[in-house]
Amino acid sequence: MPVPTTPIGRVLVTGGASGLGAAVVAAVTEAGGTPIVLDLRIDAVPDGVDAVAVDVSDTDAVERAVAEAVERHGGLDAVVTAAGIDTPAPIDAISSGNWEKIVAVNLIGTASTVRAALPALEATHGRVVTISSSLALRGVGHGTAYSASKFGVRGFSQALAAETAGRVGVTNVIPAGMRTNFFADRTEQYKPGPDAQLIEPEYVANSIIFALSQPAGCEIRELSIMPATEPSWP
Repeated sequence: MPVPTTPIGRVLVTGGASGLGAAVVAAVTEAGGTPIVLDLRIDAVPDGVDAVAVDVSDTDAVERAVAEAVERHGGLDAVVTAAGIDTPAPIDAISSGNWEKIVAVNLIGTASTVRAALPALEATHGRVVTISSSLALRGVGHGTAYSASKFGVRGFSQALAAETAGRVGVTNVIPAGMRTNFFADRTEQYKPGPDAQLIEPEYVANSIIFALSQPAGCEIRELSIMPATEPSWP
């Protein structure tokens, strides 16, 4: 007996211009859905994809951008919060502004996007996919802001799932390091070495599509995706 699936539909993707977000946009398109991108810079977004330049740490701007996207597309079926940043450094060597910006983008940006989209998602019994990290399972040195934000995303996702059960589906995806430009601006000390175990963002994007396409009434609450010999798990 074939397993029923749900059409992907209209999917708002934060951070959709690069990295995992861009892979999600490509996967949504391939699955027959309609991606809608919110990102700080949108010049790399493929032609024909609706994209809005917005800083997800600016709650007011996010609320406006989401409301306008809902109006343009007549609603939403899903949100994927893939926007994320990091600046690794010892806690006494990172400025308070940079520390707080990491938390603002990764955690506050996730929450503000979901909050703004929630009425539209409830109208369609839609889904939310949040992105935390293997560093939401175990913190590491020189990553206090990033780990704090990603632990927060995981906790937020669990609370949201409990609060919206039966109305909105919530999945938290926990990827390990991915082969993206996420590490490009780091000093050599914090870049993955030549033997680093990284996964392709397309693998994670495929898992997100899997979560989004579950039949009504079935929810995947959490997915961990990493190399078979990933050292940071559990």
